[in-house]
Formats: sequence, C-alpha cells, structure tokens
Amino acid sequence: MSSAPSRSDQDAVGNSLTVAVEHIIDAVAAVAASNPVVLIDGRSGAGKTSLARALVGRWPLRGRVQLVALDSLYPGWDGLDQGVELARELILTPHARGMVGVWQRWDWTVGEPAEAHAVDPSLPLIVEGAGLLTPATARLGDVRVWLESPAASRKQRALKRDGDAFRPHWDRWARQEQRHVERDDPLRLATLVFPVP
Repeated sequence: MSSAPSRSDQDAVGNSLTVAVEHIIDAVAAVAASNPVVLIDGRSGAGKTSLARALVGRWPLRGRVQLVALDSLYPGWDGLDQGVELARELILTPHARGMVGVWQRWDWTVGEPAEAHAVDPSLPLIVEGAGLLTPATARLGDVRVWLESPAASRKQRALKRDGDAFRPHWDRWARQEQRHVERDDPLRLATLVFPVP
C-alpha cells in the first residue's frame, strides 16, 4: 500500500482550508478596521502557509494585504522561540503602534540574516508560523487562528514539501513546537480553531 497522500486526502485538506478561509474572512470583516492583523499558528505541516496564501487570494478588504511567514525569521533549526520574539518585536509591536516595522530574512543556506523588509502599519497584515500564538503576541492580533492536525498527516505533508532539508530536523523542531503548546496553550489564545485532516 502506498504511503503517498491520496486525492481524497488532498481534497479533504483543501476543503478544510476553504472552510477556514470563509470563517476568517467573516472575522476580518467583523474587526471593522482597515489594517487588521491575522495570526496563524499550528504545528509544522498543519497547513498554515496554504491557509495564509488562500486568505491573501480572497482578502475581503480593499487594497493590499501583507504576508509574513515565520520561516523567513526563524534563525535556524533551534530558533522557534527566537523567531516568534523577532516577529513580536520587529513586526507586530510596530504595526500596533502605527510605526513601520523592519525585519531581516534569515538565509537558511548561509545561516545568517539577509535582506531587510518593511511592514507598513497602514496596511492589513497576516503573520503565519509555528509558535506564533503566545500571551505576548496574542494581544497584538485581531484574528488569531490555530490549526489542529494529526501528527502523521502533518509529518507526511511537511516532508513531502521540504523533503531532505527537513527530515533530519523533524524531531528537533517538533520538541520546540511541543514546548510552545505546553507553555503557551495556543488553542486557548486562538479566536478561531480549525481541524485539518
């Protein structure tokens, strides 16, 4: 029997994310602001990136929405907490204060910071990444999303996506995610929770 995901599995994930987008769109509209902040958390392979991209494509407000993936901020395979803190300090807090945020992309190939990017506080913002929902970041997000997905499904999707680059680090990263879940209880901090098969 093949371990590759079936078409029906992919459809089930896609359908779950479509439902999530619809609910998030409603929540964004209910914020009644021109620059709402959406935070999307979940363990690796839960569907955060796919959800964030789908949400950008269906964004309900006029104008442009900014998207930042924490994969661009984590400083290496032991950097989950540090990446979240960088997002809080350099992106979310300035945005909340009406100031331009500036962050540097982490270059995974050379293992050091690369080019800088600006975040416009007048524009809406989506930030997605594992570890994102903490007591410190939750108060800076208008719509806070947690994706819940079984470990086997997540691992299969993540390794299909990132392959050999991620495989040797899966357990190491999963331990950091588990510490986040136990310490921060992101499920409790979320305003919306979606199951992803």
